[in-house]
Amino acid sequence: MFDEILKKEARLKELEALISDPGVISKTELYQKYAKEHSEISELVRKYQEYKKIEKEIKEIAHVLSAKHDPDFAELAEAELSELRGRKESLTRDIEDMMCEKDPDSDKNVIVEIRAGTGGVEASLFAAELYRMYAKYAARKGWKAEILSSSMSEKNGFKEVIFSVSGRGVYNFFKYESGTHRVQRVPDTEASGRIHTSAVTVAVLAEAEDVEVNIKQEDLKIDVYRSGGHGGQSVNTTDSAVRITHLPTGLVVTCQDERSQYKNKVKAMRVLNARLFDKIKSEQQAKITKDRKKQVGSGDRSQKIRTYNFPDRRVTDHRINLTLYRLPEIMEGDLDELITGLKEAERKLRLSNSMAEK
Repeated sequence: MFDEILKKEARLKELEALISDPGVISKTELYQKYAKEHSEISELVRKYQEYKKIEKEIKEIAHVLSAKHDPDFAELAEAELSELRGRKESLTRDIEDMMCEKDPDSDKNVIVEIRAGTGGVEASLFAAELYRMYAKYAARKGWKAEILSSSMSEKNGFKEVIFSVSGRGVYNFFKYESGTHRVQRVPDTEASGRIHTSAVTVAVLAEAEDVEVNIKQEDLKIDVYRSGGHGGQSVNTTDSAVRITHLPTGLVVTCQDERSQYKNKVKAMRVLNARLFDKIKSEQQAKITKDRKKQVGSGDRSQKIRTYNFPDRRVTDHRINLTLYRLPEIMEGDLDELITGLKEAERKLRLSNSMAEK
């Protein structure tokens, strides 16, 4: 890693000379190109120079401590040494992160789609519990969660629920949740006490900006109809439900949760934008397979990523072989330990791939 930084350090000196050259300054596009590269490299080099300075100080203090001194001096030196080692560790992590390619979607809001899979009513009940878990996690982080569309099942479960989460850096935390979530427990209806296994799929889509997805009005077929299922009388007596079909791709989005046809249309368009954006990204990643290797898991909804075992109060994330015996707390939205483990695994993977590509 440090060999690569030395190259960037040399490149920074070249760039400093270039952006001071009157011939370059007079060419706006060329100057901006070099200035941008200078900005990207300078912070990394500054961190590395600070790292080298601290490393030198650590060696000097360690050398002094190797000689015999009075206990008071040794205690002060040990305290300073401990602080310097902490700063060195923090800088190492910062440098490694800066050497990795940043996920371009990391600061985006998300749209999360949860669907009951195998397991019938039990799966729909767990889908509802997963939604509540994510909503509580969002609240802990100070983010806003909003249901965009839902389809209820018996016993207040969800056949499907689609919701948005907005806030700073949301995608960077939620992106690890795409995949199949498996639950193992004894359903309330099971008289013999036998443990059942059910599954729920989760898809996390980065919410696209308007400029990122170009949707032509003539490519849309918009149908309105009377809402059905759960809801008050006023929901069911007007043609407020909206179904939008994107003709070129065949993607269909429906929304009927709001009493206003306009609000349902706005929500449906947000979901359609996110799905189209995800489709574009997936096609790009299929062409550049190395991008998939930089992720912890493929993001494929068919991939079993986590098991929630209620009898043992156990949650296991299969991608990083992490097992926690804190299921009640996790279901209350305390996902930090899981997410931190996944972020650390991806950081190491990205760093490894970044170094391999140099």
